[in-house]
Amino acid sequence: MIIQPKIRGFICTNAHPVGCAVNVQKQIDYVKQQGVSGQGPKKVLVLGCSTGYGLASRIVAGFGYGAATLGVCFEKEASETKTATAGWYNTAAYHDKARQQGMYAKTINGDAFSHQIKQQVIDTIKADLGKVDLVIYSLASPRRTDPDSGEVYSSTLKPIGGSVTTKNLNTSKRIIDEVTVEAANPEEVANTVKVMGGEDWELWIDALKEAGVLADNFITTSYTYIGKELTWPIYGHATIGKAKEDLDRATLEIRNNTADLIGEAFVSSLNAVVTQASSAIPIMPLYISALFKVMKQDGTYEGTIEQIHGLFCENLYGTQRRFDAGGHLFQNYKELEDDVQQRVQQIWDKVQTETIDELTDYVSYHREFLHLFGFGFDNVDYAADVSPLADW
Repeated sequence: MIIQPKIRGFICTNAHPVGCAVNVQKQIDYVKQQGVSGQGPKKVLVLGCSTGYGLASRIVAGFGYGAATLGVCFEKEASETKTATAGWYNTAAYHDKARQQGMYAKTINGDAFSHQIKQQVIDTIKADLGKVDLVIYSLASPRRTDPDSGEVYSSTLKPIGGSVTTKNLNTSKRIIDEVTVEAANPEEVANTVKVMGGEDWELWIDALKEAGVLADNFITTSYTYIGKELTWPIYGHATIGKAKEDLDRATLEIRNNTADLIGEAFVSSLNAVVTQASSAIPIMPLYISALFKVMKQDGTYEGTIEQIHGLFCENLYGTQRRFDAGGHLFQNYKELEDDVQQRVQQIWDKVQTETIDELTDYVSYHREFLHLFGFGFDNVDYAADVSPLADW
């Protein structure tokens, strides 16, 4: 099969197995070149392990600290006529590279919100690892089925208190236009918290503790993006923001419930980066394109692997942790510097369709978007006939 990108709106509906493997290898190479600091984890559970920050966490844990990693994801495998999801290919590539290094790597594919998958994970930890000393919670899903009631909740990307009209980079048409997002009603806010808040993270830690598979002094972290004034109307002070606030509540609950293990729970605040999730959020393509322009000029921009490598070395396992005003591990401090935000705002105010390439770095944004699905790499022959099939 000759595989070319099929882009529909803000998503790509296919993926390239060779390109995804290249993307994974590039991240592995970065971690190996940088090295790591601190004692680090030895046995790691990554919930949401196949793309974005979750994948980067698995790579840093495995290829930085030599940790055994158990991952959970929800991905689709290929058929003879259709490619697998990017996350499937990423996971296949990770397994292949881990085997070459003689490292333990196993992945469970299924609904991480379900009791069934939680039990499968617990059984696997007991059989293979004994206990885990790090639990990464990096799930990104638009909906969640309550494991007890069976009710399905869907999240929304809406402001709270009133509709918002804002400048937007329409990636389908490659133009600057405006987007109006209507305000969320109370039910939509509650449903978004149910999907993207801290409830499932709590359920995971409770289940792992009850099963006796959490090590003493274990660490767990969930990832968040908070941003500043420019992104607040549709992100920080919106339905997603309410869900992120619920992570703070969950952090305190987890700390209290695992005090006898001397467990540590944190929310980690990370950079705005190009991910499958962020591409769907109004404001973010334009914001990230402007951010690329500013931070790459300064030599300070960090993508997923750079952020997670820094998080592990500087914060999770660092000697002096850095916290923001909300008590989160503060890894995106470079992005949120006043000077950076002011220059991004200036670009935001000025940019029009005819000046997209001059004022922003949308070229890099689009390239990073293609990389998520294994496309756009110079060292991959996209005219070659490749099999879409890949095993873990």
